[in-house]
Order: sequence, then structure tokens, then C-alpha cells
Amino acid sequence: MLLQENIPLAPLTTFRIGGPAYFFVEAKSRTEVQEAVAFSRSRNQPLFLLGGGSNLLVSDSGFPGLVLKIAIPGIEQRPGTNDEGKVRFDVGAGESWDRFVSHAVRAECAGVECLSGIPGSVGGTPVQNVGAYGEEASQTIESVEVFDRKDGQIRELCREACGFAYRSSTFNTTERGRFIILRVIYALTPGGEPRVAYADLQRHFAGRETRPNLAETREAVRHIRALKGMLITPGDPDSQSAGSFFKNPVLSREQHEDLEKRAATRGLTIPAYPGLEKSRKVSAAWLVEHSGFSRGYGSGHVGISSKHALAIINRGAATAAEVLALKDQIQLRVEEIWGVALEPEPVMVGF
Repeated sequence: MLLQENIPLAPLTTFRIGGPAYFFVEAKSRTEVQEAVAFSRSRNQPLFLLGGGSNLLVSDSGFPGLVLKIAIPGIEQRPGTNDEGKVRFDVGAGESWDRFVSHAVRAECAGVECLSGIPGSVGGTPVQNVGAYGEEASQTIESVEVFDRKDGQIRELCREACGFAYRSSTFNTTERGRFIILRVIYALTPGGEPRVAYADLQRHFAGRETRPNLAETREAVRHIRALKGMLITPGDPDSQSAGSFFKNPVLSREQHEDLEKRAATRGLTIPAYPGLEKSRKVSAAWLVEHSGFSRGYGSGHVGISSKHALAIINRGAATAAEVLALKDQIQLRVEEIWGVALEPEPVMVGF
């Protein structure tokens, strides 16, 4: 284990914001993870797990403990062990997520093609249950190998034990801080058809006589994400962000009816789609834009992407304090106008 001190965290995040880590370890194996955890305990230091840094806002003062970057590599492909005909991919938590998706698509295995272009590492996908364009990571995750900080054991959690829900899991709710994800096992469908259910994808392929294949679907998703500033592109100022800063609210029927009434008084219609059970998921981007925060909005060193209303961006030399100030301003205004409380999506570190 290589222990480093006062390592700047801003370059390790897509936001390019934040102070240094008091201690820093990049772990490329299970053993190094165990050693780092033991060190943090021996020094009574707080511990933060860093993946790809794509869904993260680090405070200006940094983190006053040990930042453990999970860099465990490897993609192992093997046939399924049952009659479902699935192909298993055993992937190290430190692998680039988009690299894994590319690998799966080249292997002609379906299930993650619509999650193309999402920044960050594989280990972060179960935590947030990342999703886009009609797919969620939980739909293909079979199990997750973890280091249990509670008893120091390495164990494998099945999908059901992960408690997946919309943009959440047991890893960021009931058992937050307990498990360190080491590897993730995905079960994909060999020769499967791509999922082209999302409206943006359907518009992209409108007029085609043949159904797109996995590779074409992946490129379409990446193209659409780029148009929205949701693809990390060097030199693109809209890329210096944590992606979507707010979750799409899931409302009860009563809440949704109240929202529709508020919209009707302004001559507007709420774009919504059925959520889980009897709830309705509403576009957070629509709420933000119709609260006075249009695409390209600027406030000093921070602003909103010119391509997507949900992305708060670092316009250059922004501080975490400035990002939080804009976040608070947006939340307050949306709640005043629409009666909806927006929940931030990025992890806040060091606050």
C-alpha cells in the first residue's frame, strides 16, 4: 500500500473542484483495500471511498481523513452457470464504466448499451443504481463482491441483498459506509436486442427500416449525451460538472395532481411518465427550466450547462461554496413555484 499525503482531489473529479485529501491511497487489490481500512482505523481517521469522481462534489477544505481510491482492474467474461443463457462479466470496481460497456457491446451482449457514455467507475454503478435511456444497472447486476467494514470479511451480495431502487441501493441508504465494493458481476444477454424504448433514442432512429444493433445503439446514446453535455469531452466547458445535479422527483398521485394544477394556472403541461407503482416520476430539468434557470444560466464562476438544465457546471475557478449556493437557489425557487423538493444526486464530501 502506497500512502500519500495532501493529494489534491479536484483533478480526480469531473467537477474539477475541491481541496486536498489529508491521506490518500490508490488500491489496486483486495489486500490494499484491507490495509487502507486497517490504517484508517489505527489512526482513527475518517475514510472516504473514491471511484471515478463523476458524481461528486468535494468541499473547498478537502477531506480531513483517508481518501481510498478503488482502482481494482479486470474484466473477466465467462458463460452462465444456469439455463438462462446469460453471459457473466466479472468486473473490477476500478474499471472505467464506459470501457466495460464498450467491451460488452463488442462481445455482442445486451443489457448495458443504453448506459454508454456515463462517466465514472464500475464500482459506483451499484451504489447509485445508475440508469439512463430506459436501462438501470440493477437490471443486469447479478451480485456484488464487497469488503464488509463491520466484520472485516469479504463476501458476495446477491442482487436482492443490494436493495436496489430508483438511484439508490443499500450501499447509499440503510448500509451507507459499511461495504466497500471490490467487484461487480453482470449477467448479460448474448445476441440480445438493444433497448430502444426511450423517446430520444426512438427519435434518433426514426425512419429506419432495420432495427439498430448494439453498437449503433451505443453510439446513438453517446451522441445524444454529447448533445446534452453529459459526455466528458476534453475542451467542452459543459463537461466540467457532476452530471445531473438533481434526481427526477417521484411523486404520489396527490402531489402530481397538485403539480398539474400549478402548471395549468401558467398554461403549462407537466411532462411525466409512470414511475414505480402508483407514483409518477417528473422531469427535474423541466422544473428547473420553468423556475427561471434556463440552459446557459450563469452566476459568477458557476452556471448551468448550455445543453442540459440539470447540469451545474464549473465555468472556471469555481468553488464548492459557489456550487452549493446555486444549488440552494434552485431548490428554493422550485419549491416556491412548484411545491416540489429537489434532491441532489452527487455525493457531498468534506462538508
